[in-house]
Amino acid sequence: MVNTAGVLGATSMVGQSLVPMLADAGWRVQAFSRQTQVSDQVGSADEPVVFRTLPATGAGSDKAGHDDVRIPDWVCLAPLWVLPEYFPMLTACQARRVVALGSTSIFTKQHSLDMNEQATAEKLRHGERCFIEWAEASRIKWVILRPTLIYGLGRDRNICEIAKFILRFGFFPLLGAAQGLRQPVHVEDVASACVAALQSSQAVNHAYNISGAEQLTYREMVKRIFEVTGKPERYISMPVSVFRAAIACLRLFPGFRDWTSGMAERMNSDLVFNHADATRDLGFSPRSFHPAKDDLPASLTGHSR
Repeated sequence: MVNTAGVLGATSMVGQSLVPMLADAGWRVQAFSRQTQVSDQVGSADEPVVFRTLPATGAGSDKAGHDDVRIPDWVCLAPLWVLPEYFPMLTACQARRVVALGSTSIFTKQHSLDMNEQATAEKLRHGERCFIEWAEASRIKWVILRPTLIYGLGRDRNICEIAKFILRFGFFPLLGAAQGLRQPVHVEDVASACVAALQSSQAVNHAYNISGAEQLTYREMVKRIFEVTGKPERYISMPVSVFRAAIACLRLFPGFRDWTSGMAERMNSDLVFNHADATRDLGFSPRSFHPAKDDLPASLTGHSR
């Protein structure tokens, strides 16, 4: 019997790794995305992946292409705070296990000085709470995976943002010594954890932190990004008042408008998370942080994929 999995957010960064990984593992995949360029495809018994276009949340999402198809297992890569909009769809598809992707930002941004970051943490908390309450009321097995800094495929907003700054300005600004610890996790390792969470009998009604294998300082992390860009290391260390002013100026440049002072102020804070539970229940075994050219956007490096 072939297992069927639904993937919400199939064209996201994690989805780009997850969908072929599921297909290679023998799953039949119903891949859902709100991107308009994804056309509905009529699958056959031999078709491992069928892409379906979702409407905007709240716009008939309970009728979003399920066509009375039973899809018992799901991975939801959409932001947790929009997931409740699709509860009717998951119910209609007779979901029995749902793996949802959260973020350790639920912890790291809750006390940020940036109000938007605090709001993100609150939306994550609310999304987790709604998801758990719905799943348990519906007798659906739930799993939440909370990755740390995800990187890879040239699509992340963490490592790629640093590389973009280095390649544009030829240096990188640091707040003080920038000794806060980090655990970047590769997108393929996150996707592997999603596959394991669909299948593990131990992973039931539990949230897992998903972090990289290596703890390294923020400065060391930036050093390794310098190495992959091929640029010589150049840093400018700034006090917090100057850094805040510099961030305000940086946000005037296209491509850097999402930068916040909170990002800088965390450079000296440890943002590390034990993933022992994920190793025990999911066999999670992430890689160390050694980014490659393929982990940066091709537009930055001239490297074709």
